[in-house]
Amino acid sequence: MGREIYDIFVIGGGINGCGIARDAVGRGYSVALAEMNDFASGTSSGATKLIHGGLRYLEHYEFRLVRESLMEREILWAMAPHIIWPLRFVLPYHKGGIRPAWLIRLGLFLYDHLGGRRLLPPTSVLDMRRDPAGQPLKALFSKAFEYSDGWVDDARMVVLNARDAADKGALIMPRTKVVSARRENGLWHIETTDTLTGLNDSHQARMLVNAAGPWVDHVIRSAFGQNEAHHVRLVQGSHIVVKKKFDDVRAYFFQNPDNRIIFAIPYEGDFTLIGTTDRDYTADPRDVRISEEETVYLCNAASEYFKEPVRPEDIVWTYSAVRPLYDDGASKAQEATRDYVLKLEGEGAAPLLNVFGGKLTTYRRLSEHALEKIGAAIGVKGAPWTAKSHLPGGDFPVRGYETQVDKLKRRYSFLADRHARRLVRRYGTKAELLLGDAGGIDDLGRLFGGDLYEAEVTYLVEHEWARHADDVLWRRTKDGLRLSKEQAQSLEEYMAAMPAMAG
Repeated sequence: MGREIYDIFVIGGGINGCGIARDAVGRGYSVALAEMNDFASGTSSGATKLIHGGLRYLEHYEFRLVRESLMEREILWAMAPHIIWPLRFVLPYHKGGIRPAWLIRLGLFLYDHLGGRRLLPPTSVLDMRRDPAGQPLKALFSKAFEYSDGWVDDARMVVLNARDAADKGALIMPRTKVVSARRENGLWHIETTDTLTGLNDSHQARMLVNAAGPWVDHVIRSAFGQNEAHHVRLVQGSHIVVKKKFDDVRAYFFQNPDNRIIFAIPYEGDFTLIGTTDRDYTADPRDVRISEEETVYLCNAASEYFKEPVRPEDIVWTYSAVRPLYDDGASKAQEATRDYVLKLEGEGAAPLLNVFGGKLTTYRRLSEHALEKIGAAIGVKGAPWTAKSHLPGGDFPVRGYETQVDKLKRRYSFLADRHARRLVRRYGTKAELLLGDAGGIDDLGRLFGGDLYEAEVTYLVEHEWARHADDVLWRRTKDGLRLSKEQAQSLEEYMAAMPAMAG
């Protein structure tokens, strides 16, 4: 591996790094990518899991970002209709609320017309005294606005980008830490360590892309030896998952007295996801955890709207992540730009591209813009191609989910409806590869809990680089919500005995 000279070496296995690697290898560049942990183990699995224009960003005049995001919603939906789907949002309103009705109407008018909406339905007005969406809310909210955005399984979107990049010829190396990178004789010389085995390796590349997310400044300082690197503002976002608060398939957009907003979203069938918070973070991103203050904030904010209060004892899971926002000098964490910034250094031999900021919705466009800079630096190869592509398993019509479920159930009649639906949501057309020649439920092997069988675990190890129980339970799936600690430990012991297979 160390003898090949790659065109591009990418540091970071989050959505931006994997997106850039996939786009680049699809254009004909030779690509290697190193991620020090598991894919999406940082920011990219800690999002609110929305493919959205960013309605609240209009208040901060981020029209370019919002327009680009709005245009991406249906492109991404068509790319991956198994892990991305439309979601309607209900924005309750009452007189004397945080924002006047005219301002909300204006924002939603812009949202509908800034660009890109062809399949998603437009904004509508709801009478909450009659609409089912009003049932779980306090009687104060007699009116609401309803608009469209989308939902995504964030961690799966990352690993599917990595999988597709590998299928197209990229060298994809999870659990591989870059310990140094230096310019020598017009090339980057990169030293890496396998964090599982401790084995060291060396690589050469014509160009380096630093897409390390919250660690982008750390990489600049440690791997490159540059002491002055203060480009990123770390902002913590935390979420709580509670037992299901409502039966409606729509989500809620709640406005808080401090001008912040939170979402309450149907989650994994049996739960409600509530978040996010926004506060500056100064500690090590690996140590990020929800604070008691954030827990209380989210419970109280949601309880302002729901008839039945949200209490800390309702919480079944929490997660936190650190957003690596570009430091634009904004005074409040929630006002810092969510836009991305690409900084190219060393335009001669061995250029470096540092990636700051970004969000799930715009990762594909960020990748295209990164490839423009890469082409200018080391030569253009290929044309943009991802807008009409499919992520692995997403090669079916944008509104074809139900058809895929029916098809899977016809071929594997032993599958319960809920099980079949989950498999199609996770794997799309690849579900048949996972199930293989199984003729009955016993052919799927050992049951670890919920509907997680040995066949699925094997597939995730062989095709998606899973090595630990957490990789399976909290990133490749969300079965951690349904397995006990004992079952999770049993899965960890089982996986420890399995060989690493993905490549």
